[in-house]
Amino acid sequence: MQKLQFTTAMQAQEVLRQLRLPELDDLRQYIRGLPTNTLLGMGAIAAFTTYWLTTRPRALEPACDLTMQSVEMLGEEAARRSVLNKSDEYLTYYHSDAKTIYEGFLRGLRVSNNGPCLGARKPNQPYEWQSYREVADRAENIGSALLHKGHSQSGDKFIGIFAQNRPEWTISELACYTYSLVVVPLYDTLGAEAISFIIDKATISTVICDVPQKAQMILDCFDKKPRRVKTIVLMEPFDGELVARGQTCGVQVLSLKEFEDLGKANYHDPMPPKPEDIALICFTSGTTGNPKGAILTHGNVISNTAAFLKITEVHCMLHCDDVLISYLPLAHMLERVVQGVILIQGARIGFFQGDIRLLMDDLKELQPTFFPVVPRLLNRMFDKIFSQANTPLKRWMLDLAFRRKLSDLNSGVVRRDSIWDKIIFRKVQASLGGRVRLMLTGAAPVSPTVLTFLRVALGCQFYEGYGQTECTAGCAMSMPGDWTAGHVGPPLPCNAIKLVDVADMNYLAANNEGEVCVKGPNVFLGYLGDPEKTAEAIDEDGWLHTGDIGKWLPNGTLKIIDRKKHIFKLAQGEYIAPEKIENIYTRSDSVAQIFVHGDSLQACLVAVVVPDPDSLPNWIKRRGIDGSYLDLCKNNDVKNAILEDIQKLGKEAGLKSFEQSSMFSAGGALLVLNT
Repeated sequence: MQKLQFTTAMQAQEVLRQLRLPELDDLRQYIRGLPTNTLLGMGAIAAFTTYWLTTRPRALEPACDLTMQSVEMLGEEAARRSVLNKSDEYLTYYHSDAKTIYEGFLRGLRVSNNGPCLGARKPNQPYEWQSYREVADRAENIGSALLHKGHSQSGDKFIGIFAQNRPEWTISELACYTYSLVVVPLYDTLGAEAISFIIDKATISTVICDVPQKAQMILDCFDKKPRRVKTIVLMEPFDGELVARGQTCGVQVLSLKEFEDLGKANYHDPMPPKPEDIALICFTSGTTGNPKGAILTHGNVISNTAAFLKITEVHCMLHCDDVLISYLPLAHMLERVVQGVILIQGARIGFFQGDIRLLMDDLKELQPTFFPVVPRLLNRMFDKIFSQANTPLKRWMLDLAFRRKLSDLNSGVVRRDSIWDKIIFRKVQASLGGRVRLMLTGAAPVSPTVLTFLRVALGCQFYEGYGQTECTAGCAMSMPGDWTAGHVGPPLPCNAIKLVDVADMNYLAANNEGEVCVKGPNVFLGYLGDPEKTAEAIDEDGWLHTGDIGKWLPNGTLKIIDRKKHIFKLAQGEYIAPEKIENIYTRSDSVAQIFVHGDSLQACLVAVVVPDPDSLPNWIKRRGIDGSYLDLCKNNDVKNAILEDIQKLGKEAGLKSFEQSSMFSAGGALLVLNT
C-alpha cells in the first residue's frame, strides 16, 4: 500500500473514500461514527506525526565502518593505515593541479574566480578584503625584491618572517614560494637568544617584521657579535632612529611598501618549486637546549592538507564560501596546514586584530565557518558557559539540554536548530559568529568532558587531531560520524602508524601499546644542520619516533596514554614522566603554565605553577574569594583551591600517589607545589 500523508481527519476520510478497498469499509464506518472533537484530535496527531517524520534530523552517514577505522598494512609489521585508503599507498595530494603550496594558491585563485582571499580589520571597523589576484601580485613584487637582493633557490634562500598573524605574513610567505625560496618563521616566545641562534643556524640575511620593536630585537643581536642579516623589511611605520641604528650594524631597514616598489621595478617571472623542494624550516622550542629546525617540503605540507580534505570530503568539504578566522600562530604548523587547506579550496582567511582579548569581537564581525582551536580556549569557553548557569534552575536547564542533544550526537546527528539550541545554546553559538560548521582542535590534549560538551553546545562537526611539527602537523584525526571523545582517531590517509615496545615502562606492542611511530609523505626530512638529532627522531626504516605512548582501541582508533621522553626515576625507584603530569594539571582552568621537576636522589617532585591571569579571578570568585591577580596569587586560600583542583584532576586521570601533590608553599605570581 502506498504511504499516506494527511493533515486533517476530513482529508483522511477522503483518502479512504478514494481508495475504495473492501477491507477498509469497516474503518470508514468507524470514522464516520466518531465525534467531531475526536476526529479533530486524530487530525492534529496525524499532522504532528507527519511534521515530525519529515523534519526530524538525519544522522550523517559515516565515512567508514566506525567499528574498524584503521587496518593493518601488509608490508609493515604491526603498522596500521586509514580505511579511507584503497590500498597501502599513502595519499600524497588531493588535487592533481595542487602538488605544491604555490600550486595550491593558484588553484584557489582559479576556483574562486579571483574572489576575496585575505581580510583584516581595524578596531570597530568591518573587514577589508584583498582578492586572490591582488595577493598574487603583491607576492610577486616582494619575491622579485628578494631576488634583487641576491636571494636564490641555489644560494641564499632562507627568509625570516617575524610577525603576528596578518595578511602580510601570508603574502610574504607566498612570495617565497613563488620563487622557490624557504620561509623561516620567528616568534616572540622563543626569546632573544633563540632568535639569534636561528638567524645564525639558518644563515638568514633578510627578515620581514611587523613592528619596529622586533626589528630592534634583531639589531640587538649585533651587540654580541656580527650577524648575517643585511635587510630588515617592516610592515608598520618606523622612525629615522631605527634606520640609523640599522646603518651602524650594516643593515638596511625598508618599509614593506618600499620593498614592493623595489620588486615591481625589478620584476622577475615566477620560479615555481617542485614537491620535493624545501618550503619552510619550522623551529621548535624544546624544554632544554637550542631550538631544532624541522625541514619541511612542499610535499610534506600538501600531503597533510590532502589528508584533511579526504576525511572531510563527504559531509564538510570546504568551498569558496567558507571563511577561516586566523589567530593561532602562523609560526606553528597547525595554522600553516589549515591555511593551506583554505587557499587550495579558494576560500577566504580573516585575521584577528592581533589582540586575543578582542577575538570574540572579531568572530562576531567575521562570522567564520571554520574555527580551529586549542584546548586552552576550549577550557575557557566551557568555564564561561557553566559560570553563567549560576542558579539551580539555569544549571538544571543546561544539564537537561546537554543530555537531550547528547542523545542526538550519540545517534550521529549534528545540529544547531533544535529547541535546545534556540533556548540554551544560541548565545554561545552566536558568540562565534553563528555560522561555524567545522571545528578542529589539536596541539595539546583536550579533556573528553570539555570536548563532548562543546560538540553538543556548538552543534557543528568538531574534530580532534594529533601530531607534531616533525610530521608537518597531524598524523591522526577523528572521523566524521565518530563523535566519541578520549581518542585522536585513526591514522591520517597520508601516513601509517605503528606502536613500538617501550619495555622500561612496560608498554608492549603485543598488548597494542607502545611508542607512536609515524611513516609517510608528511614526515619531515630532518633537523637543519643536526644529523645526530635527526637520527634520534627518524630510524633507518624511515619511521618517526614521536616520544608519545599510544594504545590501539578495538575500533582502530589511537589513544595517547603517556609520554616516553624526559623519564627519570625517583629515589624509591618509581619512573616519572613529568610531561604526562603537566598535561593533566594544565587542564585546570586556573593554570596557565606548569613545570614539573624531579631528582633521582629525591623521593618527591616539585611543580612550579603559573596561574592564568584571565581565568583565575572568575574561577576563584565562584569560591567566594575576590581580589586582583597579584593579591590572589599571595592568598593561601587560593593556593589551596588550585592544589585541590589539580589533585582532583590527577586522581581522575589515574595519577599514582608519588605523582600527585600533597602540599605547597611560596607566593607571588608563581605557586611552587611540593609534590
